[in-house]
Amino acid sequence: MSFQRLWLGCCRHGHAGFLQSSVLAAEADLCVMTWLLGYVDPSDSSFVAAILAIAFNPLYWNVVARWEHRTRKLSRAFHSPHLACYALGGSILLLNLLRSHCFTQAMLHQPLAEGLDHPAAYGLGLALLGLGSMFVLSSFFALGFTGTFLGDYFGILKEARVTTFPFNILDNPMYWGSTANYLGWAIARQPHGPAADCGSGPHLCGRCPVRGALHHRDLPAESLQALQEKLTGDQALRGAEQGPAAAWGSCPGRAAPVP
Repeated sequence: MSFQRLWLGCCRHGHAGFLQSSVLAAEADLCVMTWLLGYVDPSDSSFVAAILAIAFNPLYWNVVARWEHRTRKLSRAFHSPHLACYALGGSILLLNLLRSHCFTQAMLHQPLAEGLDHPAAYGLGLALLGLGSMFVLSSFFALGFTGTFLGDYFGILKEARVTTFPFNILDNPMYWGSTANYLGWAIARQPHGPAADCGSGPHLCGRCPVRGALHHRDLPAESLQALQEKLTGDQALRGAEQGPAAAWGSCPGRAAPVP
């Protein structure tokens, strides 16, 4: 009987511990999502366009290449598998340019993490850009145009497997290089336009209130000017209520006058 009670007690404590750990995990996930949403605006149209471009490009070239491998319709349409491969490669390059443009616009419209506004972060971003570009360009020169842009699906095969740099250190150097390029560009990008103003006012979600308002570029200029005047007017009004010395001392870089 005592053994049964002990077993039931262990089950109850184990169940309670499991529920408590589940609640703590859910709270941790919520904190992480709240932190991420402070730096990402998923409702921004440029962010949605970047996500769609990133997802569409590999879907496009894989579907088209597999369709060509089954039907050979592109090769017959261009009367040459090489010309068909060049056409597909050209369309992929144009889509990559569009993806890069959408990615850049999304970065310019998203908040900038405070830790990235630092020379060390800028240097890290440049280093990643250099490393990624090296992998992408060296892969392209090693494979050639048709080898890079799915020439094997058009029946254009190389005589032997490419084992030179960078394929002797990575299996997919072009994918890793592209990832490093976009990550480096995201880290190295600097504050853009009026949003680069890092005022000394109180911060909200890691940003100055004026900078946060200027972050939304769809707002008219009149509303932004009125908001800035309201904020500066409130600061001056608080200084006037506290006295001339406090009002003078509230200005950055100025000491209160000696009476």
